[in-house]
Amino acid sequence: MAEIYSSIACNLDTHILQAALPLFDQEKVEAIEWSFDTLYKFREIPAWFTDLVSEFSSHRRLIGHGVYFSLFSGKWSPGQAEWLARLEKLSGEFNFDHITEHFGFMTGEDFHKGAPISIPLTARTLALGKDRLQRIQDACQCPVGLENLAFSYSIEEVKKHGIFLDQLVERVNGFIILDLHNIYCQVHNFGINFADILRLYPLKKVREIHISGGSWDDTLTPARKPVRRDTHDEAVPEAVFDFLAEAIPQCPNLKFVVLEQMGTALETQASQAAFQSDFLRMDSIVKSLARKSLPIPAHLFAPLAGPAHPTPLEDPDLYKQQMQLSHILETAANVSEAHAMLRSSDLHNTAWEVENWAPYMLETAMAIAQKWKNGFV
Repeated sequence: MAEIYSSIACNLDTHILQAALPLFDQEKVEAIEWSFDTLYKFREIPAWFTDLVSEFSSHRRLIGHGVYFSLFSGKWSPGQAEWLARLEKLSGEFNFDHITEHFGFMTGEDFHKGAPISIPLTARTLALGKDRLQRIQDACQCPVGLENLAFSYSIEEVKKHGIFLDQLVERVNGFIILDLHNIYCQVHNFGINFADILRLYPLKKVREIHISGGSWDDTLTPARKPVRRDTHDEAVPEAVFDFLAEAIPQCPNLKFVVLEQMGTALETQASQAAFQSDFLRMDSIVKSLARKSLPIPAHLFAPLAGPAHPTPLEDPDLYKQQMQLSHILETAANVSEAHAMLRSSDLHNTAWEVENWAPYMLETAMAIAQKWKNGFV
């Protein structure tokens, strides 16, 4: 029988580990997802954490999730080369079942400072993304996937995202992380039905599902529309559990379901108890819908032969636009000023379609970028 493993996002964070410890003791956690590139913050990795990661690695229950690669940066950076070198080294030390990254690019010029922001969905960005995914696969030599992005500027962008992801991962025989809270954000922010969004994704390519919580931002735009943010700092909403039960039967090649939450949101006994409750409820849904079918073929998302081109693909025009957008989002005092700056920038009348951006989403992008510009804490 094909199994689906109930998993947690487990990083070197005291509060996450405190919250997860009772679940480990009960042997409820069947796999862990490790954001390996967050270790740059630590000068030394405790032996007990290495032992924990190694234990799941030895049973092929370790999955790696990148945060900082900035897949769609128009300019190839030393930071990206360093990221790949570190991944190659870690892949020699640990047995990752697969490696994933976030969609988008990081605002700001500092490699570890910035916000993950979407890009125009064009042939040029598609080529850039394929080049970067090939480099990730060359480094890790295991299946590679991408996570759908929570943030979008417009409903048109939401509707194109699944098809674009499908085209992106094709080159590396890759897969998709379907983050259900990210979709929950879009359901609320753009008034679209969950089932309608789900139909826009290649569900046969979903190998992993994320669930998490988030928060609401009030906006100052005339509509004063509250925006749902994927901040991972609250318990899982009831609707996301409903989405999980609806999505699992439609994802025939699903292998991992992962609960995510920020350690900064797990500082109290009550929040840790809520995390444990969310995990047990997620596990109950997973077990109730486990497929009674043949195992997923091992080669389904196996790496394709052939290394990436020696010279990384770059797009100077895109990079210039990205730097302008980063500056606007990080410095504009309000939406009106941001609109004026966008109209006088190189993004005006381009595939970015800044003229169609929902004002409340532009305001939200500014809030994200201004929070992240000194590094995410």
